[in-house]
Amino acid sequence: MKRVLVVGANGYIGTRLIPLLLEEGHEVIAVARRPESIRPSKAQAIQGDLLKKESLEALPKEIDVAYYLVHSMAHKYEDFEVLDKRAAENFVSYINTTSCKQVIYLTGLITAIHLSKHLRSRLEVETILKGAKPPLTSLRSGIIIGSGSASFEIIRDLVEKLPIMVTPKWVYSLCQPIAVRDILAYLVKVIDHAGCMGQTLDVGGSDVLTYKEMLEGYAKMRKLHRLMIPVPFFSPHLSSYWLLLITSTNYYLARSLIDSVKNNAICSDDRIQKIIPQKCLNYQEAVTLALDKIAADQVESTWKDSWSSSGIAPPEDFEIPKFGCLSMGATIDFTGDPDEVFKRVQQMGDRKGWCFMNWAWRIRGLFDRAVGGVGMRKGRRSQADLKAGDVIDFWRVLHVNPEKRRLTLLAEMKLPGEAWLDFKIEKIEKGHRLTQTAIFRPQGVFGRLYWYAFYPVHLIMFPGMLKRLITPR
Repeated sequence: MKRVLVVGANGYIGTRLIPLLLEEGHEVIAVARRPESIRPSKAQAIQGDLLKKESLEALPKEIDVAYYLVHSMAHKYEDFEVLDKRAAENFVSYINTTSCKQVIYLTGLITAIHLSKHLRSRLEVETILKGAKPPLTSLRSGIIIGSGSASFEIIRDLVEKLPIMVTPKWVYSLCQPIAVRDILAYLVKVIDHAGCMGQTLDVGGSDVLTYKEMLEGYAKMRKLHRLMIPVPFFSPHLSSYWLLLITSTNYYLARSLIDSVKNNAICSDDRIQKIIPQKCLNYQEAVTLALDKIAADQVESTWKDSWSSSGIAPPEDFEIPKFGCLSMGATIDFTGDPDEVFKRVQQMGDRKGWCFMNWAWRIRGLFDRAVGGVGMRKGRRSQADLKAGDVIDFWRVLHVNPEKRRLTLLAEMKLPGEAWLDFKIEKIEKGHRLTQTAIFRPQGVFGRLYWYAFYPVHLIMFPGMLKRLITPR
């Protein structure tokens, strides 16, 4: 049994890795900027922000293994290299003060001399981590296929939504996709493995495909007829906006991905198969597994789970500020089951919509998308279950407490200020009261004009939402 530190514990891989480490009998310390967003488990959740060196002083010194699962590619395209470097340097400063015997880093396949900004940053982080006292095990992975992964969601969105696709030349680049199940297995098996200490290892699935073949393969599995028309003049900039328009990704992530797929991404050596023999799923098997998970509403994590995907810094706590804010609320009393009502509150968004005036929500999402925001396509990890850090369309769950029947959402849409949406159910003399409150902290005069421009819409929308929420369906 090892004492294992997981940095980036609430991200796509970290969320799935922790239960596997616990099953292996390891003691797990999960580090995140918002520890309450780490799914309840036997892991010890600790607050830590790699961009704030002082916050790492409280992390434990007695550890055996540390996973580094952090990257900033969803931040502003101009900023993420600086953020990645700072985070890695702060991590090395901390890890050198511990008893750690191995650092494990998951990165991307690097197969070209002229690297994209994204892969150049990943390589720089790898170099910084190699300078730490503990030996580094670096796993260079192909694109990950699994329910909720960014690559899979882009493929699914493109094929499901576009019967005719005008495809840029990067769709002929080669890649070696790997199922999330297989990359997780490698991450667990390299712990304390003598053959992996101080090694940089390429990991990929059993198929080498072009991106075009992956799109066509998905379409065939879904029995969809899709026409692809290749064109030579799609620049990375245009391709990024194309992905932004059609898929659930944000612009910064889209730009980073597009810059990377211009080069082939296939394993340059197969040493991992000799060190850790493992039969990996092929692309079709990985897609089938992902679709089955989605159909059963059993998506364990998504690429949006980490706060880094929001492009905003997580607040220090979930309490809504009281000063410098504008607010409006609506209440409704009811005599039905408060737990059932709160379940309906938690199920809002994505497929079920927002109860009332869904057309207005969709228009707001389209406008947000047009100005480079996340829009309404972000969806949600689960249709029924919520945890802190989850995404619901263009909101992020800041706090959820089913026992106290309280849900607080933070807006991730483009706004001239900050916005929160709060729902709570309280006991009253004759039944219960559902309260919905919108809070807005404006930035300057334009922020105030924005608030008052939408005020009449909210006067109609919020009472209508509450009536629908208390009505049994």
